[in-house]
Amino acid sequence: MRTKPLSAMVLAAALLTVTGCGGGGSSSGEAADPPSDPAEVTGTITVLTNRTDLVQDGTMKKYAATFRKTYPKVKVEFQGITDYEGEVKIRMNTDNYGDVLLIPGVIAKGDYPKFFAPLGSTKEMARTYRFTGKTDVGGKTYGIANFGTANGFVYNKAVWKKAGIEDWPTSPAQFLADLKRVKEKTGATYYTNFKDGWPLSGAWSNNVGSVSCDGKAWDALATTDKPWRPGGELRVNDTLLYDIVHDKLAEKDPTTTNWEDSKTQLAKGRISSMMLGSWAVNQMRGAATAAGEDPDDIGFMPFPAQKDGTFCATLVSDYQLAVNTHSDHKPAARAWIDWFTEKSGFAAKEGGVSALTSMSFPEVLKPFQDNDVKLVERSEAQTEQVNAIDDAAEIGLAKPDYRQRLIDLARGAQRGSLAEYFAELDKRWAEAAAVAGN
Repeated sequence: MRTKPLSAMVLAAALLTVTGCGGGGSSSGEAADPPSDPAEVTGTITVLTNRTDLVQDGTMKKYAATFRKTYPKVKVEFQGITDYEGEVKIRMNTDNYGDVLLIPGVIAKGDYPKFFAPLGSTKEMARTYRFTGKTDVGGKTYGIANFGTANGFVYNKAVWKKAGIEDWPTSPAQFLADLKRVKEKTGATYYTNFKDGWPLSGAWSNNVGSVSCDGKAWDALATTDKPWRPGGELRVNDTLLYDIVHDKLAEKDPTTTNWEDSKTQLAKGRISSMMLGSWAVNQMRGAATAAGEDPDDIGFMPFPAQKDGTFCATLVSDYQLAVNTHSDHKPAARAWIDWFTEKSGFAAKEGGVSALTSMSFPEVLKPFQDNDVKLVERSEAQTEQVNAIDDAAEIGLAKPDYRQRLIDLARGAQRGSLAEYFAELDKRWAEAAAVAGN
């Protein structure tokens, strides 16, 4: 990770490099409109997915079989990709990146029209779907959310209860005190997921907005030169993570963490809690059942902060389903996206929030509803600008590296103080923002 100031030339180059993909050919601009007659839709479509587990166990094949009852002339084939971001980024240098795919994070929002077919007017789409702002370019929507997720901590309720704690902590200080009590009484510790990395990037960054209860907190990063200032969202979040590790309330050796194993460890009460999205609750409950533990012991709590006495939790979009602009079967591709979003039941099964505005929240969020936790949908209006600054600053809000360094500082594996690190991050952000015109 870079520690010295970035030159203006490097920053400008980073801001001009809007995507790592050149594209295999020009976009036709043809829309992928919803088909009016299922009997007339034909073709074989390829769907790219990061859910290799659901491809391997036959779950996706079952979805396709049910889909075919409505669209008998459409055959759906799946390609499960382990390194989804890396491999799909390379494939998008050609026209061959499936008919339906999850929009990779590496693609700059402004470049969506080069790679994906428009699905409709954002104004019209927003009447039916949540999270349309995430893929809005020029008034058109280019992707529909797989599902949405609320942010918070997955935790073992039985372990916390054994330590004498039944109420959710309302501040970072109380959360730390509770973790200390849990460790003393049960031996269970917080889990960073340091080695796998991705939970450090997505979950903690997606939490921006929970402290201030502001859906536009992420957008605000585009117009500030000090995101890690005292009281700022990122500072509050990252300070809590640092303190958890610094106070020895997390696993002993973060370099040995294992995502798949963590599910069983949480179920068995060896792990007290992990920062994740609500989508993870059902996975943890499944692991508990498989391990012979009580799945009802797995709970979900909001970030330990309140605004005017109320907990808040950001609601963010998962990957967005899109249609390859080069697809020869756009009606079939759009039919799959619409059916998968509206009819498959996938979002509910995964514990996610349906992209459909008409659908109620999933069962895993009932504790939030019962305790009047305010769900704040994150605005994506300035995401392209935020990402450009982030890329130019070489920080990586959506990557694990900078928080892995934060953890290394906290556990003494690297030299330096938290205050120095925040100052460095602010300086790099300010330099990048200046080049971007802020």
